Amino acid sequence: MKKIAVPALLLAVLAAGGWWFDLPARIGWAEDNRQAVLYGNVDIRQVSLGFRVSGRIAELRVDEGDAVKAGDVIARLDAEPFEQAVDAAKADVEALSATLTKLRAGARATEIAQARAVHEERLAELENANLAYERARQLRPNGTISQAELDQASASRAAAVARAASAREALALLEEGSRVEDIATAQAQVNAATAKLASARTSLKDTELVAPSAGVVLSRVRETGAIVSPADNVYVLSLTEPVWVRAYVAEPDLGRVHPGMKVKVTSDTAPNRAYEATVGFISPVAEFTPKSVETPELRTDLVYRLRIVVTNPGADLRQGMPVTIHLPPEGEAMS
Repeated sequence: MKKIAVPALLLAVLAAGGWWFDLPARIGWAEDNRQAVLYGNVDIRQVSLGFRVSGRIAELRVDEGDAVKAGDVIARLDAEPFEQAVDAAKADVEALSATLTKLRAGARATEIAQARAVHEERLAELENANLAYERARQLRPNGTISQAELDQASASRAAAVARAASAREALALLEEGSRVEDIATAQAQVNAATAKLASARTSLKDTELVAPSAGVVLSRVRETGAIVSPADNVYVLSLTEPVWVRAYVAEPDLGRVHPGMKVKVTSDTAPNRAYEATVGFISPVAEFTPKSVETPELRTDLVYRLRIVVTNPGADLRQGMPVTIHLPPEGEAMS
């Protein structure tokens, strides 16, 4: 009798074990069909805003809690010193440009005509000096004139030759125009002055503090009338879009996640409202599980960081809020 009871008992245990281990598959707990859940937080994305130039704050347009749009002017500096710098730089450009134009144009027609007339006058003087010298040379042998007078005539002729040559070179210089090197130097000076003007205009534009993107003012650090430098913060802005969720996935589940994958995000505040989201980035480097991940089984494992972009987040998902990321079951796409 005992020999029959033992095999029957073993069969009963095996049957019970098979039923038990098959239970998850029969009630929908099979690992292949289970929807994976990850945990993370909405990224805290803030930007400290300040002027790129030093000056006195003339106007602050927003306060803490105000919503701003990208491109909104939220503060201004006193612009008068910068406007004066622009006017001075503009005057330098105009003066140097005029000098460059003059060099490129060369001498005026009247100046060339005047130089030509001087040259012709010097040639006439030279001709008279030559005649006087020839007469003196012919009269000297007869003793009609002294040697001193002949020497004087020779010197006058030499001076006339030099004056004629000088007038000829002056005329040629005017007709040739400005040197290429002088024009290049003037052009470089104009370029430098133009760059200074552009810099002055940029500084004038920088007297307006513009919101780089949509957000909410977290803090107003300075007040009207304060003197600030580029190192000083004026506002701290909390960015509202895009909304990113930072989450982590364990190495064994890494194959279930890929960039572009559609997921759903829920929060403790509205657990029944699911936000459409997309996996945008998977870190190529493993790291230890951060303390913000609350699942006990992951606390000592290596994980990979995910960045998930939420579509149409609205105003409910706030920075730093803990959220739950629902991955689609394996082999299925999230609808």
